[in-house]
Amino acid sequence: MKVIKKPLTELRRPDRNVRMHTDKQLKEFRRSVEMFGQIRPIVVDEDGVILAGNGLYETLLSLGRTEADCYVVSGLTEAEKKKLMLADNRVFDLGVDDLAALDAFILDLKDDLDIPGYEEDLLRAMVMEADEASDALLEYGTIEPEQAAAITETREKYAAREEAAAAQAEEVAPAQSGTASSAEPAKRFILCPKCGERIWL
Repeated sequence: MKVIKKPLTELRRPDRNVRMHTDKQLKEFRRSVEMFGQIRPIVVDEDGVILAGNGLYETLLSLGRTEADCYVVSGLTEAEKKKLMLADNRVFDLGVDDLAALDAFILDLKDDLDIPGYEEDLLRAMVMEADEASDALLEYGTIEPEQAAAITETREKYAAREEAAAAQAEEVAPAQSGTASSAEPAKRFILCPKCGERIWL
């Protein structure tokens, strides 16, 4: 496979791309290129249309680069180009992580877990010693004093509103059915401030 340098101005996005690149993915793509450089070529046809590597192309543009390593595929039909684009996006998704190997890599890198595509806090949690994990679990769910005060204040506000609403509630005696034994105690209600409907308490 012959990889050549091509100016980014000679490359063109395809009319349609089956992969949508999120802002987060492009951010991680950028971190990767800044850390390691361009490690795989952009695949283009003889006219410079990108068949694989649109995210890398966007990343290089955002970094102000002027050229890219490219692999030019010639002689494909339009149908074969579409198949290549579909296969490039799908085949990669079919792989699965070897978790034992991942754990071993993370343990080897314990003090340097700045890795594009991964959340550093999550990786640190994976390599915690038992004592560190116990401490983290003990702290899980605890809240700061300021948060506790805000929660208490909110609860008191709601309680005060309920008391005020109850104080303003009106009493209504239900209609009598004609017999003394069917008399019911008066019921209380408030009026909904939006629609005026009675809300029984």
